[in-house]
Amino acid sequence: MIESELPLDREPYECLVKTVLAWTGENTLAVRDYEQIALQLTGHARTVASDVQRRADQLPRSSGPRALADVVLREAEGRLSATMEGTVRCVQNRARLVRALYERLDRLEAALAPERTAPEGGWTGVCRGAFGGGPQV
Repeated sequence: MIESELPLDREPYECLVKTVLAWTGENTLAVRDYEQIALQLTGHARTVASDVQRRADQLPRSSGPRALADVVLREAEGRLSATMEGTVRCVQNRARLVRALYERLDRLEAALAPERTAPEGGWTGVCRGAFGGGPQV
C-alpha cells in the first residue's frame, strides 16, 4: 500500500539502463559486479512491474492499453524468472526490461490522464552521474 503512494526514483535507474545498454564488446567488470547490477535492475523491474499492474488495474478489462500492459507483464514475469548470470548479456537484458516497463507505465499514465504527457526528457534526458563519476550518457 505504501509503495503505491510513493513515486518511483526513476532517474538513477534510467541512467543505469542507458549506461548498461551503451556497453559494447569487451567485459571490463568482474562477474560479481555484473551480478550486482543485474540484481539491482531485477529488483527495480519488479517494483516498476507492480506499478504497471496497479495502473493497468485502473483501466477497463477491455481496454487496449490494459491488454498491452498484460502482455508486457507476462513477458516481464518470464524474463525475471530466468536465472541471473554475471554477464553483460544478462545485465543488458534486465536493462531492456526496465526500459520496456517504464515505457508501458508512461503509456498507461497517458491513458489514465489524457491531458497529461509522458515525463519530460524520458529516455532522452541527460543523466547526472548518479552511478559514480563515470561518463554521463
